[in-house]
Order: sequence, then structure tokens, then C-alpha cells
Amino acid sequence: MSGDTVPQPGSLTGLLDALDAAATGPSVSVADLLTHIGDRSFTPVILAVAVLLVSPISGIPGVPTLSALVIVLIGAQAVLRRRHLWLPGPLMRRRIASDRFRRAIAWLRRPSSWIDRHSHARLRIFTSGPARLAAFSLCVLVPMMWPALELVPMVTSLGAAAVALVAFGLLTHDGLYVLLGYAMCGAMGAAVMALVGG
Repeated sequence: MSGDTVPQPGSLTGLLDALDAAATGPSVSVADLLTHIGDRSFTPVILAVAVLLVSPISGIPGVPTLSALVIVLIGAQAVLRRRHLWLPGPLMRRRIASDRFRRAIAWLRRPSSWIDRHSHARLRIFTSGPARLAAFSLCVLVPMMWPALELVPMVTSLGAAAVALVAFGLLTHDGLYVLLGYAMCGAMGAAVMALVGG
């Protein structure tokens, strides 16, 4: 793959631009996305998949499970500090119609622009060193529940929002967003425990 020469997106808007550029044909594959984001860009790829799952595209059957597989595999490789990310052929060949893909990107444009304007490097202790590995570990653990909860409305989108916050914080070195992602995960965990206990 030649994606290792692709500049890493530094903002949500830049990431959406890269995703939009990948949808040139009638459908877009996971391999197409990596070509435009780069095969060393662990954080942007996790962020891209999580952000797309926050959009209405999450309602397509099988998408939450596919997204979980991609994020878990890439997050695990980030924890292991691999230089290039790898995905199995069947995942790389999975496709979605470009028109639905572009509609999801358009839906995300406005909130992404707002988030970009309100982020900057801060609380970097939560985005580097051991804290960075802990954040990637969270990005591995949270999606593991999505396949079992795919039919429960909003659950996967909320989990994806938490992963997206953490990944965005890592991408922009903004520890506040990482903490917001942790807080959302904690709130979701408490809600699930309350439901189970009830």
C-alpha cells in the first residue's frame, strides 16, 4: 500500500476532506479510505471509523460490527506500536455506496467544524506516553460490545462518540477531549450496570 506517504489529517475537517476524496466511484472500500488517510495513521483511521458510526450510517445493518472489528484491530496494533497498520483482506474489501457515504460526511461537517474551532493543544499529559497507550486500550475495549448491542438503538453511536472524542484528543494533543471521552465511557458503563441491576 502506498498510503504511508499520505500526510496525516490534523483536524476533523481535514479528515472528512480525505474521506470525501476517497469516494470517487459508485462505492468506497476500507482500502480506499486507507489510501487517502495513510497506513501509518492509526489515530486518524480510528477517528474516521468512529465518527462515521456517529452519523446515520450506523443504521446500516452490519456497519457497527464491521466498525468494531476495524477499530479493535487497529487499536491493538497501536498499543503494540506497529509502524504500519494492517487489516485482513476481507475487511479491506468491504464496501459502502458512495452516495450514502458522502451524505454521512455532509451530515458531520457542521459539528466537526465547531469541534475544530474549540480544540487546541492542552492537558498533553493525557495524550502522550503511557496515557496515550491507555487511551488506545480504551479504543480497543469499548467497541468489543458493539456487535452484541447492534440492534439496541443509539448504543453503538454513543460508544462511537466516546471513542471519537478520545481519538480526536490524541490526534490534536487536546487532553480535554480525551477526558470527555473517558467521562462518556464511564457514564455509559454506569447506565448499563443500572439496567442490568434493575
